[in-house]
Amino acid sequence: MSIDDHRSPRVPLAGAVAGAALGAYLLPGAAGLARALRAPLGIEERTASRTGFALTFDDGPHPRGTPAVLDVLARGGVRATFFLVGEQVRRDPALAAEVLAAGHAVALHCDRHRNLLRLAPWQVRQDLARALATIQDATGVSPSLYRPPYGVANAAALRIASRQGWRTLLWTHWGRDWEARATPESIAARVTAGAGEGSVLLLHDADDYSSPGSWERTAAALPRVLETMASRGLAAVDP
Repeated sequence: MSIDDHRSPRVPLAGAVAGAALGAYLLPGAAGLARALRAPLGIEERTASRTGFALTFDDGPHPRGTPAVLDVLARGGVRATFFLVGEQVRRDPALAAEVLAAGHAVALHCDRHRNLLRLAPWQVRQDLARALATIQDATGVSPSLYRPPYGVANAAALRIASRQGWRTLLWTHWGRDWEARATPESIAARVTAGAGEGSVLLLHDADDYSSPGSWERTAAALPRVLETMASRGLAAVDP
């Protein structure tokens, strides 16, 4: 079934629109009302098994950031999930394939990194269709996980995800590694603070949509993140 096929169960538009009106209503730490909107809309934020922890990276692949992260993960023997951006994959499709070859999972983020609340439904369909085709062409895999840019979805995106059978997955903990003031220490502390069974951790392996060089701080923080989670007896699992 293609993204442009409109036959399928519909996501409740009233709830989606109401949620979108809250602005960044999908971000962790949102008010209880905003958080309560997620489950009815098919939005998840924890591992499917509710065990272990899932390590996820957004915004790549990046020519320097992704290899740096892959190296740390290989040394730690940890599998992660990379939410890819179509325009980044087109710049280096071989690197997207390398992520998969290294034993990691690839998922769909977007084609261009834009706030979906600013896009018309046809623009969302076009963006996701192009991203999906690009990732499939580069990796030979059809992603089953979706995460909207900034963690903010709209009705069109949620309806497409439902039709495609994608799990829309956000996160429970983030390192705010995109900030210019972030340090490896602050990133590791933030992304692991309170993280336990079923947590989904969000980091970024690219700096195209964040402060320049942010991937370097993320890569430097990653060994500390893995050590902290291991010290809690938590194993990395698929989302």
